[in-house]
Formats: sequence, C-alpha cells, structure tokens
Amino acid sequence: MVIDAHIHADTRPYEDFEKMVIAGIDTAISCTHDPLRMSSSDVVLDHFYRLMNNEIKRADENGLKLYIALGIHPRSISPDYEKVLHKLPRLIKEDSVVALGEIGLETVSSEEIDIFKKQLELAEDIKAKVIVHTPRTNKIEVSAKTISIIHEYIDPKRVLIDHVDFTIVEDILDDDFMLGLTVQPKKMTPEEAMNMLDQYGFQKFMLNSDMSSSPSDPLAVAKTVHLLRMNDYKESSIKAVSQENAAVFFSI
Repeated sequence: MVIDAHIHADTRPYEDFEKMVIAGIDTAISCTHDPLRMSSSDVVLDHFYRLMNNEIKRADENGLKLYIALGIHPRSISPDYEKVLHKLPRLIKEDSVVALGEIGLETVSSEEIDIFKKQLELAEDIKAKVIVHTPRTNKIEVSAKTISIIHEYIDPKRVLIDHVDFTIVEDILDDDFMLGLTVQPKKMTPEEAMNMLDQYGFQKFMLNSDMSSSPSDPLAVAKTVHLLRMNDYKESSIKAVSQENAAVFFSI
C-alpha cells in the first residue's frame, strides 16, 4: 500500500486514478478546497457531496481507495458559511470521512481566523483529526499565527500541518503535529523531499501530491518512493513516510 495523503480528486481526469494505481498508489485522501467561487453554502455543500459520492465512485472504478476530508478552506468561505458549519458535525461522521480539512489561514483576515477557530473547536469536541493548510504567500508569518491558534483549541497530536517546507519545518518539528510533505511543481521536488527526510527523519512526515488544477503530478508520491529506494534508504523508513504514518494518523 502507498498512500497519497492529500489530493483534490474533483480537479483531475478519470485516467489519473488509473495511473496512480499502476504506479503503486492504492489509497488517497481528497480534501475540500476552492474549485468554484463559493458564492453560497449550497455551492460549498455540493462540493462536499461530490467528493463523498462521485469522486469515491470514480476512484473506485480504477482500483483507488479514496477517503475524504471535509471542512471550510480559507479560500472557500461563503457569505452564509454558518450553514456549512451547522452541517459539518454530521457529515464528518460518515464512514468515508477521515478528517476535517483542509482548513487554516490564507490572508489572516478576522473572518478566516474566526472560522478556523470554530472548526478546531468542532474537531476537539468530536475528537476528529484535522488537516491544516499552510499558504504559499507569507508562509512563515501565517504559519506562526496558525500554530498559535491550534494550541489554543485542539490537541496537536490530532493535527496534520500540511505543505511543510524548509522555511517552517524547524519551527514545528519539535511539536506533536504530523507533517505533510507536498511534492508538487513549484512547491517541492522529490529530491527536496528526500533531503528533508534525510535531515529531519521519517517519523513525523507523510507524502502527498496535493494534485489539483494547479501544476501537479499524480505520480509525485510514487516518484519520491522510487527515488528513496534508488538512494538505498531503509524500506522501513520508506514505508513509514509513504504508508504507515498516514494509515495510523487517519485510522485507515
């Protein structure tokens, strides 16, 4: 088993799922995001329902086991977002849903902060796992604010901080978070991911492609696994970062 711990299945063609499985990736987690202008709660919820139904079916037809993470992404805040928050507690108890996410901060607006806090409170109440987004822009500053809020509202052991790179890793490595390495054009190459793991170890990391409508590679996780093997890393370490850490964290 190889797990791609963060994708956006609804942005990808049907054939990408087959490519992933052929390359050895048989499990993935698809997170909510901003595929449309989220003009109302109905649009946001329709996005949720598509992931939970259409995308699971499309993946399954290609042999890919797809799990879902649901939440209000900071770029997906509708004017009536309270209606989404009201329905989230029931939706994230569905069997296919393994986490609340991806949520977090993008511009650190007061609205983003308020919605982030409310979703963390929800996750704490029901003991859900959380996938937390860190942005490309102002990553260090926004991530610092994100971490400070997390510590106020939820046990860090239930939180995956995603899109970690060399600019923020040392600020969060000693905490109890799990850390997501996004191998994607313009984010991190397989070689950079290998260097990160070589420097900081395999225990706290999990690999993902974050494949979306942005430049992406559905085989990013498989290519990173291949690179690690070609460089003679221990199979137990490779298995940890490409399967076991995610399987344990998400209970899948």
